[in-house]
Amino acid sequence: MQDAAVLKGTKDGYEIILDENANVQDIYSSLRKLLDNLKTQTASTDPQTIAFDIYTGMRLWPAEDRSEIEKIFSDYELFSVHKITADVITKAESNRILEQSSVHIVDRVIRNGQEVHIEGDVLFLGTVHEGGKLLVTGNIFVLGNVEGIIQAGAPDFEDKMIIGDVHSAQQVRIGEQFEILADSKHQMDSRTVVYVNDLHVLDYGRVEDLKQINPKFYNQIGGVING
Repeated sequence: MQDAAVLKGTKDGYEIILDENANVQDIYSSLRKLLDNLKTQTASTDPQTIAFDIYTGMRLWPAEDRSEIEKIFSDYELFSVHKITADVITKAESNRILEQSSVHIVDRVIRNGQEVHIEGDVLFLGTVHEGGKLLVTGNIFVLGNVEGIIQAGAPDFEDKMIIGDVHSAQQVRIGEQFEILADSKHQMDSRTVVYVNDLHVLDYGRVEDLKQINPKFYNQIGGVING
């Protein structure tokens, strides 16, 4: 019978492939057998710690079964699990990815003391009052009024941008970079692009220069900027 756990060498180290169609108990047994053999082989050489990638194919392992794999490895002092990957994802993860990749139209009032968190890109049509916060993981396209704090790339993604007129904002943030706009000497309007430059400093540009500012994003939107 074919082993339910097979060792494979990769350019990054070692990977253990678990048979996606095998019985779970057979996989556990095969995994222990594999680790026992490796322990015997490495005993005659200089002992070294090895972290394995575990690949489960089209089978998604629940948390309790993943914990059992970790428990098996805990019996082998020099062996550990680096990561467990599969070709499938949970519905929750799928929904999170869809949230991240979509543009949300937000038309609401964010008042003093309120803090709104949104996954993905946002087209903002509402108002952020002074003392309010709009924190977005993706890019923000501002068509509304911002007098509070606005952050794209929350919490620490510096490749995101804020596009639009934010001259009245208390503070703009991209990832972990921020500027208090009362101290800013930049002129801003609806075609302003706020971004983090190559020196990891908050910078300001124009929509017509988006190809130079962020070529990847420019290509994603088709490379067309209307005047």
